[in-house]
Amino acid sequence: MRKFKKVFKLAAAMGLSVLIGAGTALAAEQPKRGGTLVLGTYQAPRHLNGAVQSGMATALPSTQLFASLLRFDDQWNPQPYLAESWEWSDDRKTLTVHLRQDALFHDGEPVTSEDVAFSIMANKENHPFKAMFDVVENIETPDPHTAVFKLSQPHPALLIALSPALSPILPKHIYDDGQDLKSHPRNSKDVVGSGPFKLKEFVPGKEVVLERFDKFFLKDKPYLDRIVLQINQDQTTLLIGLQRGDLQMLPFMGDPTQLRMASADKNIEMLDKGYEGIGALAWLALNTERKPFDDARVRQAIAYSLDKNFIIKALTMGFAKPSNGPIISSSPYATQDVHKYALDLDKAKQLLDEAGYKPDSNGIRFKMSIDMLPGTGAISKSLAEYARAQLKKIGVAADLRTSADFPSWTKRIAGHDFDMTTDIVWNWGDPVIGVHRTYLTSNIRPIVWTNTQSYSNPKVDELLEKAGVETDLEKRKALYAEFQKIVTNDAPLIYVAEVPYHTLVTQKVGNPPVSIWGPLSPLDDVYLK
Repeated sequence: MRKFKKVFKLAAAMGLSVLIGAGTALAAEQPKRGGTLVLGTYQAPRHLNGAVQSGMATALPSTQLFASLLRFDDQWNPQPYLAESWEWSDDRKTLTVHLRQDALFHDGEPVTSEDVAFSIMANKENHPFKAMFDVVENIETPDPHTAVFKLSQPHPALLIALSPALSPILPKHIYDDGQDLKSHPRNSKDVVGSGPFKLKEFVPGKEVVLERFDKFFLKDKPYLDRIVLQINQDQTTLLIGLQRGDLQMLPFMGDPTQLRMASADKNIEMLDKGYEGIGALAWLALNTERKPFDDARVRQAIAYSLDKNFIIKALTMGFAKPSNGPIISSSPYATQDVHKYALDLDKAKQLLDEAGYKPDSNGIRFKMSIDMLPGTGAISKSLAEYARAQLKKIGVAADLRTSADFPSWTKRIAGHDFDMTTDIVWNWGDPVIGVHRTYLTSNIRPIVWTNTQSYSNPKVDELLEKAGVETDLEKRKALYAEFQKIVTNDAPLIYVAEVPYHTLVTQKVGNPPVSIWGPLSPLDDVYLK
């Protein structure tokens, strides 16, 4: 058996450490206690339970309410959280986790291995990232503070999967009552976790109010008395609130208009560090179960109609980097040997002709709609408007379709009720967690951020299955390289940009979150100066 310090070496061997991005170095200061941090967000959570829902909207409050087994530093090293230590078996099919003995839920009940077993298996059954815990056969609980993960095969992404935003530990005594976990009333009301903050109030679409949990298991943490998440779809309004001092932190700001405004304000600090684990890609997703998008030639034609250089320079003002494939460029598994689509309108027209979609008397080949992800102007609305104009040049008439709010958009996309949509999807640290879900045939489900494109390629399924258990870094890279080449040729998605997320904070904020998970980490170290 190998103790967890050796796990750090394994993480490095698997190439995780090379993903570290540039960021602002922060000087250590003596933290102060007390105060309310007002944090702005442009996505509204439907509920607060990250065990059954992915994405920023849910994870921002969930990571404060619920603790997880591990957390990660800014060097991709796993750190103790609810787990004091852990060890792997030599065949890497058993992970033994030793829990700390002083952790309590917000209602005073102790956190035990039974809660861990219940939570992980519930996550396996309900979370949209199906590949995250698929190979966990069961979790043994030989005593209240030991949980033994039994795997059907090696799982190189397991430690990353035990991060706060991915696998919160739920109180079994509350959730194991026979009700559907996805719609459980305690996901939104009287929420009980073991994280640094407890729920005071949740007003859907408006705000989430969190208060300090005085019996949090980390001594003298958290420093803040309260966190208020204020929800507003208008990012400019949020930025003005930050400039006025009504807010102190704005995470996940990637819109170039707001980034340019913020860069001109000497009272705002722009942190690009803290999103390495997230790995956000902006793309256009096509519904391959609908005609004419079931034909790869049509999808390729749409890709050839777009000028990615224009998108980066004009629409993102140069803040973003171009994306050419399903794995973010900072990952050790990314490859440049992919099918790239430079602007070529003649090629696009030729492909549409070959697919049988020739212009009618009005020059129209077919009509379609483009949905827009709410709350992301430049990489959504502007991109959709640009795509519509470009598609017109190749004889495709596209209408723009808006959603009233973020939940409305997720419902539509989860229901596969779209032709093409703008979207931002995360790599989530390891391809098993954040990449496989988009391409596996087995993950075609009515849940947002699964394979809502209905894309299916048996060879891709085979490659991802092999890569998901391969512990040799070079062999794993080769599998993912072949996968990327196939997928970019099939073109179920049109890759556009790597999202330039920043956390904007005022000068009052001390210890802003800069681990690999950034704002999706527990904010127990954050304080107000």
